[in-house]
Amino acid sequence: MAEKQVDVAILGSGTAGLNATSRVGPSGKSFLLINGGEPGTTCARVGCMPSKALIQVAEDYHRRTHLNRYGVDGHTELTIDIPEAMEHVQDLRDNFVDRVLSNSTDNMGDKFVEAYAKFVDPHTLELDNGDRVVADRIVIATGSRPVVPPAWEAFGDKVLTTDTFFELEDLPNSVAVVGLGVIGLELGQSLSRLEIDVHGFDMAQTIGGTTDPEVSQMALETMQREFPIYLGEAVEISEEGSRLRVTAGEQSVVVDKVLASLGRTANVEGLALENAGIELDERGIPRYNPNTMQCGDSHIFIAGDVNGERPILHEAGDEGKIAGHNAAHDETMAFKRKVPLAINFCDPNICLVGETYQALDPDKTAIGEVKLAPVGRAQIMGQSRGIIRVYGDKASGRIVGAEMITARGENLAHLLNWAISQQLTVGDLIRMPFYHPVIEEALQAALNNLYAQVETKNEGPVKELYPL
Repeated sequence: MAEKQVDVAILGSGTAGLNATSRVGPSGKSFLLINGGEPGTTCARVGCMPSKALIQVAEDYHRRTHLNRYGVDGHTELTIDIPEAMEHVQDLRDNFVDRVLSNSTDNMGDKFVEAYAKFVDPHTLELDNGDRVVADRIVIATGSRPVVPPAWEAFGDKVLTTDTFFELEDLPNSVAVVGLGVIGLELGQSLSRLEIDVHGFDMAQTIGGTTDPEVSQMALETMQREFPIYLGEAVEISEEGSRLRVTAGEQSVVVDKVLASLGRTANVEGLALENAGIELDERGIPRYNPNTMQCGDSHIFIAGDVNGERPILHEAGDEGKIAGHNAAHDETMAFKRKVPLAINFCDPNICLVGETYQALDPDKTAIGEVKLAPVGRAQIMGQSRGIIRVYGDKASGRIVGAEMITARGENLAHLLNWAISQQLTVGDLIRMPFYHPVIEEALQAALNNLYAQVETKNEGPVKELYPL
């Protein structure tokens, strides 16, 4: 058994771990990056990148259903080779993973070890290869994995998760998607557009993480046009011959596979955190400061999906940078976190920015709204179903949040997030240029609707222009 001493040990080589390493390395501190399981980030292997590749295939194939509007003949005869499509998705996925590895762990030499680690004491880690690592500082960035109810494990490969879905060489004829958050909606809609028989289930009364009742209703109506959705009931699964029966309340369907998209759980079980000398919450996850990523006042830091708070790539990257910086320096520094941003890449996009509807104080908030139906660019694109709701402080007019389901919502959501980050008011935004015809004109209409309801107005006789 070998023992190695380093200034900083980083557990996990995903997005958070790699970003932590990027801050520790230049500091001159000695470090060791330790990774158990598959190399490469969750995003590149089984998350945002392969899912977007599949979404693009499905959207392009789905466009054939619009071609008759333009006088295009022959669209009904178009077919798709599913194994070839899946091979394309996997080729892109492999390229993304290879690019991550070639720019990170492939170049680290003996500073990178593939092994699972657990705490022996607050400063000592034991690896499953028998070696030990003693570190002054430790960053926990072990990520997460898909949730599968224990009772469903008996059904074997008939229950899919994102860890297994993107390994399929062909797709089943029918799928029940259980859990209609980000990945459930994205893959459910894509599968339906690839002519797979899809049924969607969720215990919640809303889909896509929406909290605004108007957006939630529009999202449900829009997605139900593509595949049946059943809400508000727990799901039970039983075997029926070679297939699975999925039952929720009075609804029951028989399918070839179930896609479990029930969220993710932290990879902490094998870490022996009880030996780390830090306080754990009711989930068994270390308590930490989100601005420093420090666990209590200890020498241990946590970053990324493992903390279960903001399981999004750019947030994991920020947390890794914060944890890595503080692990490499004697003085712990606090950093301001970014304005929340969540994007579901279903079609139309479902986006949440800043404060959600459920977090608003209705007495202090004004809401600007526009529906996509009359927006010219949306009509031209054949994507006129949607709604944008923008929230502002009633007194100052400062933008505080938004929820929407709209074509090109991924772009509008970024614009609003940047506006909130800069503490801009609705008056500031309506003075920005809006080209014609663009989807941003829909946002302009929502902003004008909001402006009419706030107390603080722009100076000058023309609200859209600055007086000289």
